[in-house]
Amino acid sequence: SYNHYFRRTSRGFWRMVKKIGTHNGPFHCDDATACFMLKSLPEYRDAQIIRTRDQNELDQCDVVVDVGGVYDHVKNRYDHHQRPFNESMHSLNSIYQWTTKLSSAGLVYYHFGKAIIKSILDDNTDNECIDLVYEKVYHNFIESIDAIDNGISLCGETPRYVIKTDISSRVSYLLPKWNEEPKNFDEKFTLAMSLVGGELTDRIIYYARTWYPARLIVAKSLEDRYLIDETGEIIELPQGGLPWKDHLFTLEEKDNLKGCIKFVIYKEQSQYRILAVPVFADSFKSRIPLNQSWQGLRDLELVKASGIESANFVHSSGFTGGCHTREGVIEMAKKTIAMAL
Repeated sequence: SYNHYFRRTSRGFWRMVKKIGTHNGPFHCDDATACFMLKSLPEYRDAQIIRTRDQNELDQCDVVVDVGGVYDHVKNRYDHHQRPFNESMHSLNSIYQWTTKLSSAGLVYYHFGKAIIKSILDDNTDNECIDLVYEKVYHNFIESIDAIDNGISLCGETPRYVIKTDISSRVSYLLPKWNEEPKNFDEKFTLAMSLVGGELTDRIIYYARTWYPARLIVAKSLEDRYLIDETGEIIELPQGGLPWKDHLFTLEEKDNLKGCIKFVIYKEQSQYRILAVPVFADSFKSRIPLNQSWQGLRDLELVKASGIESANFVHSSGFTGGCHTREGVIEMAKKTIAMAL
């Protein structure tokens, strides 16, 4: 009907409703994510989602994702199933490192991601923050959706354990069950959009409001490293809970200090903590773990083994430890560094 594609504005005028096309039937995380992201943009906020495989209907849509066999940004067509398609963030722009084949989610994110972030934040966030959040969200959220939808394994061999609580798995749990009647795919697709949209929004806000502000703090700590110790291999943060790892690695590389910092110290409630810097942000392996002879010890045993009177624990893997005093954790770091030489 006439009113199917037109809506009345707040001023009483009728305007045409834009249409987002995607396939009908079973859905995946990538098409749900792509549709949510598009509807986050002002120009598609009121758009109607058309779920169909009828090419005539798709041709009438303003934008089409995950169906149609065409990737053409000029025409707003974002499918990845066609045989010649092998685009990645890196192939589309060599400044990006990621070579994972894009799904419809990755394609929409590549072209509209920064505008989506700005729309969700709904403020005057500076461009550096937008750029860093854009990369962070792709790396930590969108890329896994791309990989899973394209059948790209996380590891080359049999995994030691499986993860079935990721966002792609949870979207799949919303699909109508084989013995469920009626199978209302469209209704479930709306739930999938809401699920993935809530988590994507949460991550964007976290990276902009919590993760990004820590960058300046880590930069200042790196600048002041020689005030802690003459080796310049220890930094001090003003408190625990700061997301420091990504920023440290980025700033080290920027300042030609790659691998320089070995330990991070900070006060936590009434004691001081020391953390060994990992070899990369998500690694469980440390650049230099706390001295092996201290690992797994606590209180008096640790004091005797280390010669540090305020020492109270060292983790069994040596990635962290604690002392009652600031001087104690600095001494832990200095002794470990000296013994590692």
